[in-house]
Formats: sequence, structure tokens, C-alpha cells
Amino acid sequence: MTTPTEADRETKVARVDEYRRANDLEAVWFARPDSFAWLTGGGDNVVDRAAARGVGAVGYDGSTLRVVTDTIEAARLVDEELPEAFAVESYDWFSGSLADALREASPTPAAADFDVPGFETVDPIDLRQPLTDADVDRYRALGHEAATAVERVCRELEPDDTEREVATALGVALGARGIETPVVLVGGAERATRYRHYTPTEARLGDYALVSVTAERGGLHASLTRTVAFDPPEWLTERHTAAARVEMSALEATRVAATNAGRAGNVFADVQDAYEKVGWAGEWRNHHQGGAAGFAGREWIATPDHEAKVYEPMAYAWNPTVQGAKSEDTVLVTSGGFETLTETGEWPTLEVESAWGSTSLERHDVYWD
Repeated sequence: MTTPTEADRETKVARVDEYRRANDLEAVWFARPDSFAWLTGGGDNVVDRAAARGVGAVGYDGSTLRVVTDTIEAARLVDEELPEAFAVESYDWFSGSLADALREASPTPAAADFDVPGFETVDPIDLRQPLTDADVDRYRALGHEAATAVERVCRELEPDDTEREVATALGVALGARGIETPVVLVGGAERATRYRHYTPTEARLGDYALVSVTAERGGLHASLTRTVAFDPPEWLTERHTAAARVEMSALEATRVAATNAGRAGNVFADVQDAYEKVGWAGEWRNHHQGGAAGFAGREWIATPDHEAKVYEPMAYAWNPTVQGAKSEDTVLVTSGGFETLTETGEWPTLEVESAWGSTSLERHDVYWD
């Protein structure tokens, strides 16, 4: 794992401590993999990827960063996943559950992000925002490597490839870089026009393909979509450009909201307006539009009147669709502008304006094979 900086750790501990004091708690604990990775600077507590929580919990009690895990996992977590600043305590794996161990080990009152009898529940989403400088550095590396892997696979696609074959190739290419793939969508020409979530099947790609991936490493998530054209329908370019303009509009609206104490619902209203201005009024109803990214594929997904605070610096993955077309990248939004994290410089781009003509940005274009 990447060792977090002392400044990164201090920032995150200060957020947890503020939450602890504000809620009259003695300790706060995180066992869900995303928040475990957040507080430890990228540590992984996952053995069973189908489980909602990991094999250890990290917490802060006002003075010490502590990890509680069982005797099977303690040595591995110390050797491979945790910085020296974390004190590790273990319990016999046969003596009870992680929840039982926390009840014994933690001062009370306490809160946890999973069910511990007698503990309150902590929602970690606001604690994980905005991103720290160390988070951003790790995000840049993840975004570039994820885009590199996805684009290399996409440049090798053929019309006779099946969606499932492409999904397998993506998993291998990303896995070789230590990147997990919680979401892999591959839609050939027939299914990409029918469904917004084109889960891979044995269908062949045909005239064009949409490839959408959410990649995870060290707790951070980066999402991107690439479009590959062989002999596509005439409307593909126009629809792709419309989706890209809505994405640009969402990014512009995000920056405005972040610098003006705006909310997710404000951004969503602008996205609705953008669809209308690019000639696709109401198209937003057919798929969610994305939202803040970070230690989850989406920390929140924007909806009308959504009250989530819009932070900067923060990563955002907006993913507007226009039937059969999609534009999506993970972009760092700051008060000074935008940085596309999921880019390599090796994929064709087009410069698009927002729906209001006030901002433009290079977005990823269709790749013609």
C-alpha cells in the first residue's frame, strides 16, 4: 500500500475527532472497506468481496488510531496494509464476531459504520469529503492507469468480439495493475441502444461499442466510458457530442455550486436545463447522471432537490447518456478549474462547450477503428 503522509493522517483524524466531539462519542469505528481505506490511507481490509464489511475495523478514540481484527488477519494487516501509526489488537477468530470484539475493546458511547449492538451509526460520506492532497495524488495515478488499461483493450476491439470477451479482457488488464473492477459494462450496437446499463452478454459488438468501467484501488474509485466505432449509425457522433456537452455543463455547474455553498440538487437542475438546450429535453429521466466520486463509485448520485453538499477539491463522475451514446470521466473539480483524472493523452478528444456557451473543455471522443 501507499504510505499516507502525516499531514493526510492528521487531516482525517481531525475530521473524525470533530465528529466524535460533536456527537458526544468516545470512539468512532469504520469496518466498511471504503472508509477503512479512507482513514488508513489506502489499506485493504477485504477478504470476501461479497461481504459488506471487511475483516478489521479502524477507529479513533480521541488519542489513538486503533485497528481491531481477528488472529487470522492481524499479522497480514500489520505487514501489508497498515502504517506504523495504527495500533493493532486481535481477538481469537473462534471467540466471536468483529462486532463482539469492538464492544469489548471500545470505550463507549461509540459509533460504527456497521451494525454493532449498543453503538450508534456513523455515515462517513461527509467525513470523506473533500479529498486531501494525498488522496488526489493517489487518484491521479489510479485514473491514468485505469484509462491506460481500458483504452488499450478498446483499441484492439473487433466487431465479432462478444461483450463478455471484452469484459474479461478489461478485468485482466486492470487486475494486472492491482485495480479491482466493481463495475464493467460492455454494450454492442444492439444492446447499447436498448439499455443504459449494458451488462455483458454473449452478444457480438457489431457496428460500435460502449465500454464503461468503474475501477477501484486503495479505496478510491475512478469511472470512465469509451466509445469505439466500426460502422456506426449516422446519429452516433451527434448523440455523443450532445452527451459530452451535458457532461461539460454538469462540471461547470459543479464548480459553481462548490464555490457558492451549492447542493447536488442545484447541479441536477442545471443538468436538466442542459439536456433541453442541447435538444434532448427529458432524456435525463432514462439514466442517473452521476455525482461525486471518491471512496465509493459515487459518494452521492444527484437527484432533484438532493441536499448533499458540493465540495472542492473533489472528484466528480458525471455520466450523461443520450440513447445509444454516453460521455463519462472522473474529473477533479477545484475553484480554479478541472483536471480529468481518467485520461492518457492517447485517445481522440473534442472540445465541447457547456450548454450555456460559457465554458469549454476537451472531452473524450468516439474512437474510429
